[in-house]
Amino acid sequence: MATNNKYTVQHRRKREGKTNYKVRMKLLSGHKPRLVIRKSLKHIQAQIVEFNPSGDKVVISAHTKELAKYGWKGSNCGTNAAYLTGLLLGKKAKNKTCVLDIGQYTSVKGCVLYALVQGATDAGLKIPCSKEVIPSKQRIRGEHVAAYAKQLKTDKDKYSQQFATYIKKGLDPETLPNHFDEIKKKIEAQ
Repeated sequence: MATNNKYTVQHRRKREGKTNYKVRMKLLSGHKPRLVIRKSLKHIQAQIVEFNPSGDKVVISAHTKELAKYGWKGSNCGTNAAYLTGLLLGKKAKNKTCVLDIGQYTSVKGCVLYALVQGATDAGLKIPCSKEVIPSKQRIRGEHVAAYAKQLKTDKDKYSQQFATYIKKGLDPETLPNHFDEIKKKIEAQ
């Protein structure tokens, strides 16, 4: 009796947990560009990517580092920075239609990824996305951070420890919503 000892090695990106090929094939079957969102501990990057048989082609990209050009002093990995990055990408893209590609990230209602999607759609990109998963406008503006800063202000040690990066950049965390609105106007005026 013969046994079949055939073993197929998976693609390297599949083994490393970087690519889910079933999801990728579904996204590519629509023949539309993808809005690819990737985040690290300090930054968020958004790209509009088109399929090419020799390798995907990045058409337009935006990164939270670009927000410094507009005077952004807040965190580069928060909900408000994600929204502004999406707005910046949408301004560069000018009314494209895309499908969302969040990669290996778990879809969580109200997360940073969906703040970026809201910013891109507000700038004119057409991305199919449920309104239920988009964070509230108060959260996008950073009103929760300002409220927490106001509450914590009585304890100077905790306040200075919690908001050290804001203070270092010269931004009072209680004024974050106003700062957000100011940067948003600068990007929209572009």
